[in-house]
Amino acid sequence: FKAASRRIMGSREHPAEHDRIEGLEFLDKVIDIDQSPIGRTPRSNPATYTGAFTPIRDWFAGLPEAKARGYQPGRFSFNVKGGRCEACQGDGVIKIEMHFLPDVYVTCDVCHGKRYNRETLDVLFKGKSIADVLDMTVEEGVDFFSAVPGVRDKLETLKQVGLGYIHIGQQATTLSGGEAQRIKLAKELSRKATGKTLYILDEPTTGLHFHDVAKLLEVLHELVDQGNTVVVIEHNLEVIKTADWVLDLGPEGGDGGGELVASGTPEAIVREKRSYTGQFLKELLERRPGGKREAAE
Repeated sequence: FKAASRRIMGSREHPAEHDRIEGLEFLDKVIDIDQSPIGRTPRSNPATYTGAFTPIRDWFAGLPEAKARGYQPGRFSFNVKGGRCEACQGDGVIKIEMHFLPDVYVTCDVCHGKRYNRETLDVLFKGKSIADVLDMTVEEGVDFFSAVPGVRDKLETLKQVGLGYIHIGQQATTLSGGEAQRIKLAKELSRKATGKTLYILDEPTTGLHFHDVAKLLEVLHELVDQGNTVVVIEHNLEVIKTADWVLDLGPEGGDGGGELVASGTPEAIVREKRSYTGQFLKELLERRPGGKREAAE
């Protein structure tokens, strides 16, 4: 990633020693979608990170009640004074420092976790305030804003990567590494594609249910269908069996590894006797009707 980023995007990061990387002239950017948090404070959430919060605020500011009161989109932001609860400064929680222990967050006893003051919460859309919207799950939000494309489309990408169950305004500090990674992936999906991007993901299926793995694969294949390149570091056979090309490193782990044992299609990996991956992959492919490699359809 560092080498590609330095060549393509002018990054100042220093890559490790390597001979060369071929084909970078066909790319215009490289993105490392890792499992680091999308934010380290309660202010960060899926809505703010993906950009869905801006059209939500704009929509509420355009409602008749908001116009009558002279409210602008900033009124519905919990990051600035005006519409937010000043007791918690829009966090919805109060941080208690525990000195030698991790900090503890408790619900604000003024706004009761709603982040906003009473006047802001008086503005309703379909009977819901902006605090109610932030408390909805992504799946509920897609239905609620079905007639508002600017909001619906942003939320739809979160649902597409298997995050329909998280809350729109869920605090970043409560999200797992896998969830944070998929939120980043959703953000990339919502951007205009150039078809020349290299995406790098490190074990994106960690902690995922089988059904969610299938959803993730659909997204990755969609990126590839747009002309992009996706490199996935993964042990999950459900991912490996749908890959266009596999690089199997080994033969052992740690000091006993580091060698390129096999490379090629999943079928080619199966034929390499030294490949442990190939041995397990063979069983999986043989159980499939016709033994043909399936795409994420």
